[in-house]
Amino acid sequence: MPEHDLQFLSELAAQLRVDSVRASAAAGSGHPTSSMSAADLMAVLFSCHLHYDFSRPDDPANDHLIFSKGHASPLLYSLFKAAGAISDEELLTFRQHGSRLEGHPSTRLPWVDVATGSLGQGLPVGVGMAMAGRLERVPQHVWVLSGDSELAEGSVWEAAEHAGSEGLSNITLIVDVNRLGQRGPTRHGWDLGAYARRFGAFGWHTVEIDGHDPGQIDFALSDARNTRRRPTVILAKTRKGAGVVEVENREGAHGKALKEPEQAIAELGGPRSLTVEVRRPAGRAEPYRFGGGELALPEFKIGDEVATRTAFGEALAALGTARGDVVVLDGEVADSTKAEAFATAHPERFFQMYIAEQQLVAAAVGMRVRGWVPYAVTFAAFLTRAYDFIRMAGVSQSPIRLVGSHAGVSIGADGPSQMGLEDLAMMRAVHGGIVLYPCDANQAAALTAEMADLSGVAYLRTTRGATPVIYPPGERFPVGGSRVLRHSPSDRATIVAAGITVHEALAAADLLAKEGIGVGVLDMYSIKPIDAAALMEAATTTGNLITVEDHRPEGGLGDAVLDAVSELGPRVVKLAVRGLPGSATPGEQLSDARIDRHAVVAAVKRLL
Repeated sequence: MPEHDLQFLSELAAQLRVDSVRASAAAGSGHPTSSMSAADLMAVLFSCHLHYDFSRPDDPANDHLIFSKGHASPLLYSLFKAAGAISDEELLTFRQHGSRLEGHPSTRLPWVDVATGSLGQGLPVGVGMAMAGRLERVPQHVWVLSGDSELAEGSVWEAAEHAGSEGLSNITLIVDVNRLGQRGPTRHGWDLGAYARRFGAFGWHTVEIDGHDPGQIDFALSDARNTRRRPTVILAKTRKGAGVVEVENREGAHGKALKEPEQAIAELGGPRSLTVEVRRPAGRAEPYRFGGGELALPEFKIGDEVATRTAFGEALAALGTARGDVVVLDGEVADSTKAEAFATAHPERFFQMYIAEQQLVAAAVGMRVRGWVPYAVTFAAFLTRAYDFIRMAGVSQSPIRLVGSHAGVSIGADGPSQMGLEDLAMMRAVHGGIVLYPCDANQAAALTAEMADLSGVAYLRTTRGATPVIYPPGERFPVGGSRVLRHSPSDRATIVAAGITVHEALAAADLLAKEGIGVGVLDMYSIKPIDAAALMEAATTTGNLITVEDHRPEGGLGDAVLDAVSELGPRVVKLAVRGLPGSATPGEQLSDARIDRHAVVAAVKRLL
């Protein structure tokens, strides 16, 4: 690299450090030292290797850059300023009320693909983007900037193994090995070889460099883009707070604005106004897309017994035939969740993520960035392992589709480790989330298709065992709706159920009717958003609501109903799984948990 280019890169890196200090000083908080360590790395990337059109952030030919170490946001925003995307005035609004420049990057900025800041997520999401790039046959590259502290996260190694085994050469991880975490030294400090051995074991091409030498950085980035058949990790030895004696390689400076910012700026050579002309992609890319057609959902006859998981699988395959943008990611349980129907019909759009639920969800988020409609499918209980990724998908406002099967005690003899009993509460808490729980096969098929175009994180809960088909084929079930299954003017209570408990509620209503006790039954298939109007009408007319759910009492259907009708003050009785189940038949499980038809009958009688 010519001497004048090296001089420019050094000056640009100094500008990025100065602007990181200035932004943090204006905010009175932030992470300038974590930004300063990676300034040389990003100066070279932006100047020489990144292909990105800031005027067209949705250009499919653009590279992707993920700041997995999202706390280094001052550096990212300083880069945006150097690239002309934001002004100096906006840079100095960092962390202020109403600013787009939040403490950690979010998708409020059009050049940020996913919200970051929860460490260990950037590489797994980047792997999903790289998978999508391969599927699209587009020559875009994914760059992920990571800190060394977050390499302690297990999710990083789920991603490393997947990228390595799949040979994803279109992703490069740049690790800012500055040796210092939040409270002290990292596990391996500056031992780049320790990290190289670990990544090498997963099949990665490893490059060890001085992270403050522009020439070495340039070589490593070129090497990464030109490497074939395997991903690359650049392990860059850096110094936290580089360039300022007060904080360089010193403990106790993490997450704090510098005490003497003016002195630090002077030490760095003062403010500069350099600009970077980031290379735009060469030509327009046309991502490969699969064809589609008419949607022909499977149909099930009223009275037959079909598991909702089976209907989901068949509907998913039909949806894939109708829509070429649908992809499915499996956590090595497709034969049980019935997602294998999609795998058989559309193998090129089915991705086996193995038993790595964090990578499963992260890959769905990454593929969604590229415009695909991902369905990530596993047991409901196992999605708890990936909850931070689900939570951050909500922060990113990423419309992914999650499907959890084998929910509740009704799975039978497998025991409590396999029973999803917390998933409704978990998913209801996600920002902008949608929670759907079908009770029969035709409803499950309709909701599977309905999910495809929803905004936000959408969750479908399916049941292991076969249940009676009660709805005719072809009916629609709008999100936010419900269905009245029993109602009469003499009703003295309304039973609110979802999924498998709908059938117990109907059976209970029939038993009570024989004794002259009228009760309504409401199928609340949409738990979030919930049909508040239907609940309020039931509460007003009968005055008593009984919720019954195959879930813990905390945060599930019962609490959703209480939230909707709390202002009216009706009596609400919650039947839910309160004990610790063991192994038993599905019928015995429902009885033991006191959520079967006989328990509902007893609850109504107690209430009245």
